[in-house]
Amino acid sequence: MGLTRRTVLAGAGATAFAVSSSTAAAAAPSPPGDVVGKISVGYQGWFACPGDGAPIGGWWHWSRDRFQPPSPSNTTIVSWPDMREYTRGYSTAYPNLGNGQPAQLFSSYDDQTVDTHFRWMQQYNCDTAALQRFNPVSGEGPTRDVMAQKVRAAAERYGRKFYIMYDVTSWTNMQSEIKTDWTSKMSAHVASPAYARQNGKPVVCIWGFGFNDPGRPFAPAPCLDVVNWFKAQGCYVIGGVPTYWRQGINDSRPGFSGVYHAFNMISPWMVGRTGDLAGLDSFYTNVNVPDKADCDASGIDYQPCVMPGDLSSGHRRHGDFYWRHLYNMVRLGAAGLYVSMFDEYNEGNQIAKTSETQATTPAGAGIRALDEDGTFCTSDYYLRITADGGRMLKGQIALTATRPTQPVMSPPPTGASGLRSRANNLWVQATDAGNGPLVARGTSLGAWEGFDVVPLSGGNVALRARVNGRYVCAENAGANPLIANRTAVGGWETFRLIRNANGTVSLQATVNGRYVCADNAGANPLVANRTAIGPWEQFDLATP
Repeated sequence: MGLTRRTVLAGAGATAFAVSSSTAAAAAPSPPGDVVGKISVGYQGWFACPGDGAPIGGWWHWSRDRFQPPSPSNTTIVSWPDMREYTRGYSTAYPNLGNGQPAQLFSSYDDQTVDTHFRWMQQYNCDTAALQRFNPVSGEGPTRDVMAQKVRAAAERYGRKFYIMYDVTSWTNMQSEIKTDWTSKMSAHVASPAYARQNGKPVVCIWGFGFNDPGRPFAPAPCLDVVNWFKAQGCYVIGGVPTYWRQGINDSRPGFSGVYHAFNMISPWMVGRTGDLAGLDSFYTNVNVPDKADCDASGIDYQPCVMPGDLSSGHRRHGDFYWRHLYNMVRLGAAGLYVSMFDEYNEGNQIAKTSETQATTPAGAGIRALDEDGTFCTSDYYLRITADGGRMLKGQIALTATRPTQPVMSPPPTGASGLRSRANNLWVQATDAGNGPLVARGTSLGAWEGFDVVPLSGGNVALRARVNGRYVCAENAGANPLIANRTAVGGWETFRLIRNANGTVSLQATVNGRYVCADNAGANPLVANRTAIGPWEQFDLATP
């Protein structure tokens, strides 16, 4: 890709157009579906590393020169990922992390990476992933083709939706080739139950029509032809359009009004437009409100772009920037929200898990961690904010300008706690006074059902059975049932305590990345062998 979205926006003006802030928010023209009423996240899936099997080869999107390993002098990296949940990492030429560990990165081409990302989407209520697809006739085409297959499989596995989002940047023969790509390749994915539909139609997004920059030199006529062609194929078509699409100025070419109004949904770009709360409020009043009024009058769904803020530029303010953007767009009455982006570590606006401190960031590299403003934030903080924003969008929590999500999760309760399985509503018991496996069969909280939740470093926990003072172990690296038989905490005794959207908790064994399950609806012993969270993997955490 010749021009990044960040480059395109750097020189665009932020002209304000004053309107009345009392404009009434109307309902979305379309009913709830897989994009209306939902949180969609942009998913690049564009990182590769030598040895991962990706056809494109090299350090794709990690390095400026992809044939050389990323280093402080050869990098595109703006934020460093939290690598603790990836089973495979690729060593770079960066200095070791602050904690002395090697500086490794993930490859999007690894199945486990895609699996991890979609598991996070499930855990944090990201409903729909917009899979970015750049010119597939270019050298990246074969890699993009396989990534679509991997995303489809992960979306099916974790109950998420996905759709194809074409980016026409630097795609010279876009008008004909995008049609061929859809009919010969991408339309096959519509058969998946995970493929997003809106108003009963498969969703396709086209990002880049009308942008006033050399990377997208298209005239209105071929763009309108493409939009109408996709609609004739029975698709619901989203337009990723310039910020000032309605006015046809600044970042928007003149003469594109007919193209913009041909879309079923409009999603104006916002990344790089502002970096403070006052700017977000100004855009709300002067741009978003009249944008939505135009869409409502035209029967078009309005899906504004929301962003966590550029971490490298200090915009995030430990979540206040992101929450203000979410709040403004929900109070606007937006049809749905498009989060930019899920995994864009090379532009600093990712919500996926990110290095918390300099201890897990390459030493001396000048890469900001989430605590850059002096406030410690857990690596999943922006995923947790996204989950709360989704609940606010759906009316599951009240509209509030006050961010409900704290940078650090409430510490796990100390003292004797109990776990009641949602599989059968019975309490987890260290059977035979701790000599037997854990089973969800207790009808009340007694001695055998009491566990100390012991906080560990990195946000992990251990469970200590009150009946014998031993730690719960995912025996045999998680292959055997859980049992409270260890006198010390090691890898097999370490778990991540995950707080689910419905108030329950789940336990993920760090030894294998699998979730603890009350197997067979609670009739069998607990075992850490599940790849996704369902009712059998959810527990109520209570104090006796």
